Amino acid sequence: MREDEQFARAAEAYSAAIELIDTEVPGHWRLYYARGITLERTDRWDEAGADFRHALELNPDQPNVLNYLGYSLVEMRRNLAEAEQMIRTAVEQRPQDGYITDSLGWVLYRLGRYEEAVAPMERTVELLPVDPIVNDHLGDVYWMVGRKLEAEFQWKRALSFEPEPEEEKRIRRKLEVGLDQVLEDEGEMAVSRNGN
Repeated sequence: MREDEQFARAAEAYSAAIELIDTEVPGHWRLYYARGITLERTDRWDEAGADFRHALELNPDQPNVLNYLGYSLVEMRRNLAEAEQMIRTAVEQRPQDGYITDSLGWVLYRLGRYEEAVAPMERTVELLPVDPIVNDHLGDVYWMVGRKLEAEFQWKRALSFEPEPEEEKRIRRKLEVGLDQVLEDEGEMAVSRNGN
């Protein structure tokens, strides 16, 4: 059901499985992690966050959980310092995982540490060269450090890898007017280079 994106039904199934547990063991982290994903996808963040944290209680420093929770916090712009630490721990354990490395670059971007975000984002594109999201993210980072031609190149690459329709629309808009204007139109302002 989760693979079919029937997230509400999947959450119910995971809850039923969790109710059958008599004594929790470290391996049960997977059930809480999976249910957390389904809850997050159905906009039940408080419950999802609790499941991710419980999964970490069962299996501390589990990289998948650290990355998913950390990236979710980054996207919600909550507890960015905690998110950064979670993601750094995950990267230490899985340095070849492009999605985790992307999360590190993205939290640094969200914190306004653009120069610091360049290296992990470039590494991500090495690990996942045809992923539209990571190419888009690298474009955003390049834009913020003044490498605008390279940013446009990355956004064009992202488009060539068939992003989701909403992402495609946003990338095309960045190519038309630049990232600064897109952020302004969305009611966001980039964090300045000094973190303000």
